[in-house]
Amino acid sequence: METTLIILKPDAVQRGIMGQIVTRFENKGLQVVGAKLTKISQQLAETHYEAHKARPFYPGLVKFMTSSPVLVLALRGNKAIEVARSMMGATFGSKAAAGTIRGDFGVSNSFNLIHGSDSPEAAERELKLFFAPGDVLDWHRAADAWVYDLAGGKPE
Repeated sequence: METTLIILKPDAVQRGIMGQIVTRFENKGLQVVGAKLTKISQQLAETHYEAHKARPFYPGLVKFMTSSPVLVLALRGNKAIEVARSMMGATFGSKAAAGTIRGDFGVSNSFNLIHGSDSPEAAERELKLFFAPGDVLDWHRAADAWVYDLAGGKPE
């Protein structure tokens, strides 16, 4: 099972659509193993997005991410990174397919509602930035027996 970081960005929080987005992940079968509403500091935003530091949109991105609270989630499931990113849709809401989070809730090419880790390495790094040790929980979810076929010893 993989664990991925999801951030519901300031636009998702301000628009009051956090619950609808979290519901989509839970309905898909992903397990919430960590969650917190927080205001990202300037330093944390700069660290989180440091890979984009040389890009022209970086200052605006940092300003946007620190402008309002965000909901930070740790989601766990079989291929959680791939599943979550597929559910998010294309980066720009105007180009995202209907049925995806960005396709259903976004039209902006600047405000794109959600961030999701793009690889296991990124997830590991990002989860450590936003969650202290012990904040991401391992807990048995009885529904997993109905989400995954576990007969072969691993989730299918």
